[in-house]
Amino acid sequence: MPGTEHKTKKGWGGRRPGAGRPRTKGVTPRIRRPLLASKHPVHVTLSVDDHLPSLRRPDLLESIEDCLRETRMLRKDFRVVHYSIQRHHIHLFVEAKNRTALSRGMQSLAIRIAKRINKVLGRRGKVFVDRYFAIVVKTPRQTRNTIQYVLLNARRHAAQSGMRFPSDWIDDCSSGRFFNGWRGLRVRPPPDEEPTVSEPRTWLASRGWRRHGLIDVDAVPGVASPR
Repeated sequence: MPGTEHKTKKGWGGRRPGAGRPRTKGVTPRIRRPLLASKHPVHVTLSVDDHLPSLRRPDLLESIEDCLRETRMLRKDFRVVHYSIQRHHIHLFVEAKNRTALSRGMQSLAIRIAKRINKVLGRRGKVFVDRYFAIVVKTPRQTRNTIQYVLLNARRHAAQSGMRFPSDWIDDCSSGRFFNGWRGLRVRPPPDEEPTVSEPRTWLASRGWRRHGLIDVDAVPGVASPR
């Protein structure tokens, strides 16, 4: 159409004012994921729509843990080694072969969980509000802090509300019942229960973090997310 062309000094073509995808506001930018070495675990957070019921509801909890068991059996390059399920978000401590394995593993797990939740609730539509948020864990101290933050996340939220749980309480909505790093406490998961998590294989997640001591089951993680 006349008047729509933009002429450059060399001729027709080139960049036109206002061309390209329009800029949007209020949308989380798609930041390139950091490079990931297989020796580094990752702390991943998944958030769901606030309008959904609490993920700690027994039927939803059971569905999510079934998805974790399926992922444990099906994927060899991606492992969930710790987790906690809160009202509207899930914390995962995972290991992956590389960035691609992490991305594909998380995509597969998120789709699996979303389908199961929608089936239980008899609904359709989006479950997770955004892409997952990931922090690569690189040191023994950071690893210990992150494991504590994930497994004791319910205590953190309770403390923020002015509440406390009993000193020997382990969150049923977490993998704490499978964790063998509690200080002075040996847990024994039901013998007939299929594990929801995999054994860690990285040095950091299996042995390195222990350099800074075992974890107190009644500890309350700090308000800030571990870095």
